[in-house]
Amino acid sequence: MIVRFGFVAMSLLLENASPSRTMTYTNFAKLGDREAGLARLERIAEDNLRSTLRILNNNRYSDIHLYRFSSKLIPLATHEALSDWDPYPALAPAFADIGAFVRKHGMRVSFHPDHFCVFSTPRPEVLRSSIRDMEHHVRMLEAMGLDERAKCNIHVGGAYGDKAVSGERFVRQFGELGSALRGRVTLENDDKTFTARETLDIAEQTGNPVVLDIHHHWVNDGGETPESLHGELWPRIAATWRREQERLGLGGGPEGLPPKIHASSPKSLRDPRGHADGVEPGPLLAFLRSVNGSVPHIDCMLEAKAKDQALAWLMEEMRKLEAAGQGVRVVDGSTIEL
Repeated sequence: MIVRFGFVAMSLLLENASPSRTMTYTNFAKLGDREAGLARLERIAEDNLRSTLRILNNNRYSDIHLYRFSSKLIPLATHEALSDWDPYPALAPAFADIGAFVRKHGMRVSFHPDHFCVFSTPRPEVLRSSIRDMEHHVRMLEAMGLDERAKCNIHVGGAYGDKAVSGERFVRQFGELGSALRGRVTLENDDKTFTARETLDIAEQTGNPVVLDIHHHWVNDGGETPESLHGELWPRIAATWRREQERLGLGGGPEGLPPKIHASSPKSLRDPRGHADGVEPGPLLAFLRSVNGSVPHIDCMLEAKAKDQALAWLMEEMRKLEAAGQGVRVVDGSTIEL
């Protein structure tokens, strides 16, 4: 089984390459000249997009095929006070350059809208905000010219006093979205509320693939045993990806849409939900070995605080395991074979 690792948004190995430079609305309002302020926001956004392209170039040099974009590429993009602002014409060339690079080099990219993008909410104003946020993320992917292999990963959301009702509300409200939005979404289990099984049950109703976060599962397992995770839930999760591959007319190889997981390590015993700087290879490999052979490829996004440095550390450990004959073969700078 081939496993590719990627990282999230920021690079610690490149200098002056933040894709998340921003401006607060308070500072925007202080500028006085609205048109000049909007032009400044567009310059910041273009800098963020150019930094993103620098990161992608470095990823290609380092054989990193998996990357999650920052959701903060365009500052204040969804702020209600700027609802009449359309930054996309000014940013079209920068978005197009990123999309062309991703397509040329066969990279897998995604977004993870922030935690306030919740479709289980009982509050109409929060639902409207969530729809606006999802539309913004999808529009960025469309501006890059990327097809539905490029996904937006979200959680189901809060329980709001009744998790079963909340889950049903998610299915109903998410189902009312247009197909252009629904087709971009993957669902991920979270570390406090919706478990892997509950998220999977909902995803099977909506027809969306499931991103299994193994760290979230360790701290919010819902009473699952390792045997039920590996023997029952994982085959069903893999099946959600096969259905998506069939829907899009893709294969399951790295050029298609293999199953995707998230991995991180607890920050400490006192803070088991927090993410450490790096990723411990032992628990991650234990999971990968438990599902080895179930699918030919898995993509694994590392959600470590040290970003691409954490990926480099993990690959160093993989090379040590390869040298020690531990059943790991390093394929390139971010890929192993079990």
